[in-house]
Amino acid sequence: MVQAFIAILAICVLAAMSLQANRRFQGEDRLPMQWSLDGSVNWTAPRALALSFTPCLAAVVLAATVALNIVLRPRPGQERLVIPTLIFIAVMFIGAHALHLRLIGNSLRRNG
Repeated sequence: MVQAFIAILAICVLAAMSLQANRRFQGEDRLPMQWSLDGSVNWTAPRALALSFTPCLAAVVLAATVALNIVLRPRPGQERLVIPTLIFIAVMFIGAHALHLRLIGNSLRRNG
């Protein structure tokens, strides 16, 4: 089951990114979650929630994608697209999480 392995690997990468960020931001109680176009922070969340949001969302989406692949078969001719699609989704979550962590770091550096 290659799909499950890809999903688990992506979730582990996201969790490792969050654990490292937790050590990096351990002095902060709340972390930014949303920014306006001028770069100011619109709202913050507790550190644990801010760092676990993307990995949890990815776990739900990737698990649903794998489950749907098990329950429903792709249309004829689309069988070869399942794994690349799952890899694309996983990479997008990793990229979004990396961007969020970078924006958090930039925001904290700029504000103090």
